[in-house]
Amino acid sequence: MTARPRPLAQVRILSLALNLPGPAALMRCRRMGAGCTKIEPPSGDPMRHYDRAAYDELHEGVKLLEADLKTGEGQAVVHRELARADVLLTSFRPSAMKKLGLDWPQLQARYPSLCQVAIVGGPGAAAEVPGHDLTYLAENGLVTGTALPATLFADMAGSLMASEAVLQAALLQAERYAGSGDVHPRGRYFEVALADAAGYLALPRRWGLTQPTGAVGGAHAGYRVYPCADGRVAVAALEPHFAAALCAVAGVGVSDMKAMFAPATHEAIARFLAGQTREQLDRLATEHDLPLHTLAPA
Repeated sequence: MTARPRPLAQVRILSLALNLPGPAALMRCRRMGAGCTKIEPPSGDPMRHYDRAAYDELHEGVKLLEADLKTGEGQAVVHRELARADVLLTSFRPSAMKKLGLDWPQLQARYPSLCQVAIVGGPGAAAEVPGHDLTYLAENGLVTGTALPATLFADMAGSLMASEAVLQAALLQAERYAGSGDVHPRGRYFEVALADAAGYLALPRRWGLTQPTGAVGGAHAGYRVYPCADGRVAVAALEPHFAAALCAVAGVGVSDMKAMFAPATHEAIARFLAGQTREQLDRLATEHDLPLHTLAPA
């Protein structure tokens, strides 16, 4: 097997970030070779209490410290670790960081080469507005009914953007060092807003692709979730050759790909799939190179 790339092997990250986006970003950075330390409050990270298995996976290989940053002893701990870090990862509101004496101007003055990746709720002034994954998704049109989304999309997308920012920070510092010979390159501040992460995920919906009238929103008969005899089947026969193969297997005659949007095509494919078991459909997928995945009943 090919060894996993370690582009952050020389990078030391200190995290103060709790819950999901920050720890998920730290997990990715650790897997890219970064040395990771996290300071938690005496009460611990909330996730440790409500989902210990998730907490353990997120923090595997992370050096964990405990400190109350509102006390002199806690401040001593965080500044000791900041002096050793290349990147600080946070998820507090800017006002909270300022109260702790850890806002960006103070950090930059004391640790000129330190970079900060700040995960916040909204961009700019909206960073002070309370919110969570669900509200950011709702704000961007990604909550379409009363059911909760299947996963924490904004949090996980935000974690990817945060790890991307760490990579960018490492690259900028490496380029400055190589170009100037300066062993203390100037640090930078990176803001990652979860609302922006949700907005990025929402682009296909804003473009109309995943709207009910869009090709991957249900209007194309080859790209839908259908009932089958003993469960469900997710069909992703979008490209013309896949759509043609699906229609051939289902015995549906289509003159051109525009017919994939016709109600009659939807009905014919639905009838065919409703009469097939999951085992039969799995076999058809293998035999006819069809992109589908069977599921248990909802």
